Amino acid sequence: MAGLHFHSLRFAASTPGPRLIVLGAVHGNERAGTVALKRLAAELERGERHLRCGVLTLVPITNPKAYAQNTRNGDRNLNRRLRPTALPTEFEDHVANWLCPLLAEHDGLLDLHSFAAAGEPFILVGSETDLDGGEPFVHAAREVALAQRLGVGRCVDGWLPTYHRGVARRLAHPVPGAPAATLDTEYAIGTTEYMRALGGWAMTLECGQHDDPAAPEVGYRAVVRLLAELEMIAEPRPAPRSLEGLRLVEVFDRHHADDSFVTDWKSFDAVRAGQPIARRASGEVLGAPSDGCIVFPAKAAVPGAEWFYFAEHNDRFALP
Repeated sequence: MAGLHFHSLRFAASTPGPRLIVLGAVHGNERAGTVALKRLAAELERGERHLRCGVLTLVPITNPKAYAQNTRNGDRNLNRRLRPTALPTEFEDHVANWLCPLLAEHDGLLDLHSFAAAGEPFILVGSETDLDGGEPFVHAAREVALAQRLGVGRCVDGWLPTYHRGVARRLAHPVPGAPAATLDTEYAIGTTEYMRALGGWAMTLECGQHDDPAAPEVGYRAVVRLLAELEMIAEPRPAPRSLEGLRLVEVFDRHHADDSFVTDWKSFDAVRAGQPIARRASGEVLGAPSDGCIVFPAKAAVPGAEWFYFAEHNDRFALP
């Protein structure tokens, strides 16, 4: 950890108001959020923007080790099993011991990410109802209303209950040699899940492809729009827009190194019910359980780990 430190920028208005924290570079090779937050911080420091109420905390580089390496992780994925620990052993444990108390000081979180493959920006929010007791949903409606104002056209929910169903299936039908973390429901807890467990609201914005020059602008504009919606800056509140809604409903694991996709899938590729998606080493064909789309396909997944998610369309994020 030599030479590495944790750094946040806090702007507090004289008038009370919402307490918002925005994160960048939770994964070190996802730099759009870093660029966006440094731009906004510079504007605030130069007096080009003014906070009219509340507290705004910006963390341009949440995981400095991963950022310095330009890798997704330092020692492990910070956005899994996020929690403080009395005996830190990996760098991300030290990050969590600093970050978790910082999150607790705020009402809401926007976490800025990007992704490797080509694709359009999208937002992740908590599920609509507490399907399995795994996540508080005090602010479910508020997350939807805020997501509709970030300027992005697609929103996804269902992560935590779908992950929990996957863990239950792995426990019932274990794969020899599978990573131990895949059997732990706590492994699904990242920044937004942790924030909701504290009683706050939280959203993840995937700003676009890692190297897309437009991705930092997506992140920057989303933060500005959120500040305007929360009336923390003196700009008109943004008009809401209907979003394409998707709900994660199933996770498929890789069982064998010879399991393979039938084509080079990208997130949100549409499929029809029964359409072949992948083929097991045994020859079994995995077909789409219904009309929907592929999400988070991982060609390099190890046996026993998540391989791809399946999502169905839902109208939760459409305007009345």
